[in-house]
Amino acid sequence: MFESKAGVMLIGGVGFFLLAFVSNALVPIFMYHKMPELTIQQSVNDNLMFQFEDLSQRFPEPFKQAYGEPTRENAAKALELGRKIYVGEGCWHCHSQFVRPVSNESKRYGPVSKSIEYQNELQRPVMFGTRRVGPDLSREGGRRSNDWQAVHFFRPQSVSPNSPMPEYPWLFDGDASKPNERGLALMTYVQWLGSWLESYPYYEDYIPVEGAAR
Repeated sequence: MFESKAGVMLIGGVGFFLLAFVSNALVPIFMYHKMPELTIQQSVNDNLMFQFEDLSQRFPEPFKQAYGEPTRENAAKALELGRKIYVGEGCWHCHSQFVRPVSNESKRYGPVSKSIEYQNELQRPVMFGTRRVGPDLSREGGRRSNDWQAVHFFRPQSVSPNSPMPEYPWLFDGDASKPNERGLALMTYVQWLGSWLESYPYYEDYIPVEGAAR
């Protein structure tokens, strides 16, 4: 059997599977098994705080009602809730969070994903995804303004005419200028994606507000 063409292909297939398992599963485990996972609080960085404070300025009344002040503690709360909403609304069905090491992936979505990026509570479970009805979102943070994100969630086709994405009016209280707590949380989570990278847009004039510093 193993001398036949089918046998060779079987052995080759099993061999490639084992190689992929070792390189993509076992090697990262051995590399990072002593490195503790970052908590949600530890995952809040200055890039995210810029976006969180921007949300408080663009949507002052809804933000005040939902989160009060743009502190790091409140950002962590919004980030945790935002991820739950992202999962609950099924965003991961149409968006992956893994830039693959294949041709032109990095040109379309940004730097190829690294194992260490997933060593935090917000990546449990990891939403690598396989379908891309919409673009990969692992580098989405900072690419577009919070105003754009709000309009996109409220009525996607108004900013992306051919988008198959459904509308999410329940994330708002009436219109796109009034995101509720859930809407603000989801935008916080989306702006967090990729915020740990050097390629994230840098804001030279950013000064953390009182209570938001490290």
